[in-house]
Amino acid sequence: MSIPTAMPACLYIVATPIGNLSDMTPHAIDVLKQVAIIACEDTRTSGKLLSHFGIHTKDNSSEADAPKAHNKLWAYHEHNSAIQTPKIIEMIQQGHSVALISDAGTPLVSDPGYQLVQAAHAAGVRVSPVVGASAAIGALSVAGLPSDRFSFIGFLPAKTHGRQKQLTALTTRTETLIFYEAPHRILASLADMAAIFGADREVAFCRELTKTFETVHKSTLGNLIEFVKADDNQQRGEIVLVIAGDHTAQDADDISVHDALLQRLLEDLSVKKAAALAADITGVKKNALYQRLLELQAK
Repeated sequence: MSIPTAMPACLYIVATPIGNLSDMTPHAIDVLKQVAIIACEDTRTSGKLLSHFGIHTKDNSSEADAPKAHNKLWAYHEHNSAIQTPKIIEMIQQGHSVALISDAGTPLVSDPGYQLVQAAHAAGVRVSPVVGASAAIGALSVAGLPSDRFSFIGFLPAKTHGRQKQLTALTTRTETLIFYEAPHRILASLADMAAIFGADREVAFCRELTKTFETVHKSTLGNLIEFVKADDNQQRGEIVLVIAGDHTAQDADDISVHDALLQRLLEDLSVKKAAALAADITGVKKNALYQRLLELQAK
């Protein structure tokens, strides 16, 4: 797909692979070849990716009136964004398209860049997404947890107190939660999550997605700690945690609604069998139903 030559100058937000280079889309390659500037987090990391796809970064702009003899690859990160943002906006206003990429995945998802997009909107500059890989959405797609409602939390605070405070604020959230975590903090974060969310909270551990040593492991927080402890390899690489929301309050409401069913099942079945059958019928957790059955039996 080619970018129409008559298209006004634009800021393209371009997704790049998170591991498997085959996930680079033809659209992304085409855009990156034709823009005047590619703004990236790390010029060395992005330079290797661009070289792989034959995207030259010096003196090769295809725009007829683009500045000549310039470096096409510009560093853009949180430490220089205040300086680079107005330069990039000015470049676009002069008629030269610019692409923003991150080290891997979709820009602005736990990456710098929103200031640039914000500035582009404020300046009336067109912004267009070139969609592709995202670790967060990739992990959600394989987690086996509800995906109709979810929140992307990103990285938790590095220090224990800040991490525990944020997790405590999330304990009653009912939607699926998506976290990124650094490998050297994974065990500490999992321990805090198990203590605050509960060891039986469901979680999908997704590591090195699309890469050679990819791991997708569905478990509970308590069991996941043991899984990660037992294999040092699971403490390396890029990690995404997809954690079930809190359904305790909903379960309690559902149980009270189903009391009539539970009482009927108690007439013919043991508490254990009644709880198992009710769980199959209602979708409520068996342990919660078992406790409710004991309460009903005692009345």
